[in-house]
Amino acid sequence: MLNRKQFSELALAATLALGMGLPAAAWAQAKEPVKIGLVSSKSGVAAQQGEEAMRGVRFAAEEANAAGGVDGRKVEIAEGDDEGTPDAGRRVAEKLARDGNNLLIGPILSSISLAIAQNLDRWDAAYFNIVSKSDKLTGDTCRARSFFTNHSDRIDIAMINQWAKELKESSFAVLAADYAWGRDSGESFKKAVEANGKKVPLSLYVPLGTKDFSPYIAQLKAANVEAVWVAETGRDAIAFVKQAEEFGLIPKTRLIGHALILNFIINATGKALEGTPGTTEYTAGIDNPRNKAFVAAWQAKFNRLPTDNEALGYHGTQVMFAGVKKAGSVKPEAVSKALRGAQIETIYGPATMRAADNQLLLPSYVARAKSVNGTIVPVIEEVFPSSIIPAPQSQCKM
Repeated sequence: MLNRKQFSELALAATLALGMGLPAAAWAQAKEPVKIGLVSSKSGVAAQQGEEAMRGVRFAAEEANAAGGVDGRKVEIAEGDDEGTPDAGRRVAEKLARDGNNLLIGPILSSISLAIAQNLDRWDAAYFNIVSKSDKLTGDTCRARSFFTNHSDRIDIAMINQWAKELKESSFAVLAADYAWGRDSGESFKKAVEANGKKVPLSLYVPLGTKDFSPYIAQLKAANVEAVWVAETGRDAIAFVKQAEEFGLIPKTRLIGHALILNFIINATGKALEGTPGTTEYTAGIDNPRNKAFVAAWQAKFNRLPTDNEALGYHGTQVMFAGVKKAGSVKPEAVSKALRGAQIETIYGPATMRAADNQLLLPSYVARAKSVNGTIVPVIEEVFPSSIIPAPQSQCKM
């Protein structure tokens, strides 16, 4: 029989557990926790995007724990800085995975995601890509334990193939980051618009970390094109937009963005991007009950709307949690098997994880940066159904 002191201690422990949103009964089941290896850029060119994506992952974990966990399992997160480089990303991901945090998530740059995906079997890990876009992740680098929870270049370009018919301009240039995603984007856009009888006389690929874009802007102005397809990332994108305005490229020449009209880029560049069209991964205005609930919960905690990168972090973590629930396990192999071909409820609506290449089939969006209540934000103008998504690449062999 418990004495008064023991009873008081137990009551206090239960009260603290409930107060933290962790019902004592949930953790009493002693199920193995969901151990997330959160790898993203805390430094380097993609640091701001990384910070936002990590915030979204943390929010998903806190929300799950407050509701009793995922399948009755507590969610734990261990973090590492990929420094914006493939070598650092691979090292920190390996350490996290070998320490048992082997449900990996978080990188921004495609080069880092590609470095991680190739090592999953060796590390006994699974990987959930939330932001990177390189088609290689669902092509010759596809892996049974690697999941693409966002829109790939091929999905964006499938939308562009239709959208390009509506573009009023007849001549374009490309300015893109000189790594896997940027080159995929630039080359795919060029092919798409040329198929519609339009011209792309100039393609420029800029090294990551470039601070002075004036030589590239001079070439773009000299090319005398009507619009520029921009696929830049992080601080580089901000630097380019600011300098494009400073040196008179815009508003004379229209920018069209691939992941350019992101919240953090718009916020950092004043009114320079107002009126700019482009692809968008997410806006808070996506109209379905699950997204409305997410946005309301986010506003309650942060007193503002979620950014696109924050939502992508949250969304990818929800896909991971769906795999844990369906598998009844946190083992990477079991989670991966459970997700292939699965139907998942998401903030985009119901979606299918295509078994052939682990690509989540989502609707696609074209948006425009517009002023709403005095703030410039991406506003969706067109929605393209997931039926436009290309068939799996033949290079993908699971």
